[in-house]
Amino acid sequence: MTSQDRWLLPEGVDELLPQQAAVAEQVRRDILDLYKTWGYQLVVPPLVEFTDSLLIGMGDDVAHQSFRLTDQLSGKPMAIRADITPQTARIDAHSMRATGTNRLCYAGSVLHTRPSAPLASRCPMQAGAELYGDAGLDADIEIISLMLAMLQAVDTRYARGPGNGGKGLHRLTLDLGHVGIYRTVLAVIDSLQPSLHDDAKVLIEDALQRKSVTELRELAPKLITDKQLVEIICQLPLLCGDRHVLDDARKLLQGLEALYQSSAAAGIETIDIAKKITGALDELAGVADVIALRFPEVGIYFDLTELRGYAYHTGLVFAAYADGHGSALANGGRYDDVGQVFGAARPATGFNTDVKTLINFIYGDESAGLSPSDGENADGVVEKIQAIAAPIIHDAALWEEVQALRAQGKIVVNVQAQQLDHYQQRLVSTSDGWVVR
Repeated sequence: MTSQDRWLLPEGVDELLPQQAAVAEQVRRDILDLYKTWGYQLVVPPLVEFTDSLLIGMGDDVAHQSFRLTDQLSGKPMAIRADITPQTARIDAHSMRATGTNRLCYAGSVLHTRPSAPLASRCPMQAGAELYGDAGLDADIEIISLMLAMLQAVDTRYARGPGNGGKGLHRLTLDLGHVGIYRTVLAVIDSLQPSLHDDAKVLIEDALQRKSVTELRELAPKLITDKQLVEIICQLPLLCGDRHVLDDARKLLQGLEALYQSSAAAGIETIDIAKKITGALDELAGVADVIALRFPEVGIYFDLTELRGYAYHTGLVFAAYADGHGSALANGGRYDDVGQVFGAARPATGFNTDVKTLINFIYGDESAGLSPSDGENADGVVEKIQAIAAPIIHDAALWEEVQALRAQGKIVVNVQAQQLDHYQQRLVSTSDGWVVR
């Protein structure tokens, strides 16, 4: 390794320089301020925890994304958080012991062992909101509404604000899904073929997520003996699109109940398959109706085999996309009863966004901070630094004026005399004292 290579960052691990960092910090503050106006209280979970509390009940996907280490004081295994949502669930259920509706929000860095998407950062700056104690559909609608309001607020202030050429997030699209639909199909698979290995289920789920109908038509008949169930599985990836998808799903999945009942006679616990499917589709329709009313400019897209994200989700899942950006700008879902491992099985729903993803999409390669540095603009004209320059003089009156300006939120920089002309404004001594010119 050369001396220059020593300073290279690991793949997927990035840093924010002053201009980008200024924007990221302001966006973070604005997001948290917005959450506060909706009644969400800020919590600050620790960066590391014992694996017993951080990973228990979260599923293998969270564990695989988490870096492990050993606590040098206790000798117990620890992990660096890969997702703040489980920590917030612990705070709600254990630290706060909340019993009613509880709204919490957070913003902090997480670390992933692998990027969650191609070219994604392995150290996102996650900002999210979680609503606990409300199992009703109104809670899901509130969370989705807050997610869209957050993106629109960031878009209005930064993407369409001064200095960014009027660029914006363009058309936002809300992607709606429900993990209960596939899990109901999985329950039928388990009832018909209880001996089917988990690895086979993973293969089916992976093909479904990639929407590979060709692969499913080759794979499913080798694993599933019932031809009607095979056909249903192969048709699932096609259940994506506009509102008509919900009607298509009702027609396709109505045969699941009969399939399940045929196996239930063998002593398998009966589940109301029709009720589960109908309930999931009704929830999707209900959310879409309200969001269309509140955000008529946001497109709505249904994807009934959307299984991305963490395995702890139990119901509605959702994501927000913008034209020109392949990855979700924010996503979330319902994850009831995660808090059970912490002593309280609480209904929960929430979402999060990566602040870095937001500013990268807004500014792209032209990332500009709130405090531009001195340099040439696109026309080759030298632009002066947007701050007030104060000469380095040990004068009590000058010191008082500088501190008074800083108390007003002004940026004042102490500089050598030869650098004063690099700034848009400067403090100069007059017969009336020090003034800004």
